[in-house]
Amino acid sequence: MTGAAGFIGSHLVQTLLGLNQKVVGLDNFSTGYQRNLDEVLSALSALQREQFVFLQGDIRSLSDCQKICEGADFVLHQAALGSVPRSIEDPKTVNDVNVSGFLNVLLAAKENKVKRVVYASSSAVYGDAPELPKRESKIGNLLSPYAVTKYVDEIYAAIFARNFGLETIGLRYFNVFGARQDPDGDYAAVIPKWISSFIKGESIFINGDGETSRDFCFIDNVVQANLLAATAEKDAANQIYNVAVGEQTSLMQLFELLREALAAYHVNYEQRPNFRDFRDGDIKHSLADVSLAKKNLGYLPEYMVGDGIQKAMPWYVNRV
Repeated sequence: MTGAAGFIGSHLVQTLLGLNQKVVGLDNFSTGYQRNLDEVLSALSALQREQFVFLQGDIRSLSDCQKICEGADFVLHQAALGSVPRSIEDPKTVNDVNVSGFLNVLLAAKENKVKRVVYASSSAVYGDAPELPKRESKIGNLLSPYAVTKYVDEIYAAIFARNFGLETIGLRYFNVFGARQDPDGDYAAVIPKWISSFIKGESIFINGDGETSRDFCFIDNVVQANLLAATAEKDAANQIYNVAVGEQTSLMQLFELLREALAAYHVNYEQRPNFRDFRDGDIKHSLADVSLAKKNLGYLPEYMVGDGIQKAMPWYVNRV
């Protein structure tokens, strides 16, 4: 697994080890953290911990990718540099990691005869397509270098399937959130960043008018989708699937959901949000059609946005 120390990767590591699977993880700690792995391993038995092998390395190194693919049945590829703003500020590095790094993963998987590569794509691929909900077969004009890298990954995956017989499944994530999602830094996702600001009594900033909406997907749903994608029948392979819940939440609705959830922890936030200009590369609305994942993978999201916030909140409160 790549990105093993990251937000999503560490949850996959925890689940797989809990299922008594052997996991070989790779991470360079550019966006992942040792503390994530420490938290995972501390919750497992000694026998389960022995099933985890970790390599500190980089997907931009083909040899590192070869090491983790050796003897592997499946590769769950989660390593990437996310964030639309980051990609606008530094498109070269984002391309090197997200495209060249992914190519190394595919090459290593092919040479080691891996059964299937399940990789993280993104709803950013839909670009300016106005249709809601978003269906896998129809995308618009891409709006950021990050979106370009994820679309190129999908193309590369299809090429490797066609030319080399490597099975791949791409998962287009929609605004994933949950425990271990870093609230700090310039590129922090909206939910952990806002929770941190609520608790510290800091101002909340909304890009746009507050009516911008997203399909927020709790991390447990994403873990489910990855495991189903890895083990699905062959007919389900070499396709792209949306991973979300099919529920639209505006930023103002999210603001109220978080405020209400934090009140149970004696965090009483009385300020109103501050509105500012839309960010370059952002889309106005996002809502997924997950019917294809339900049909082909058996995906059934267990947590809607409110449920996920309630489950994740104790971690956020203790972290801040």
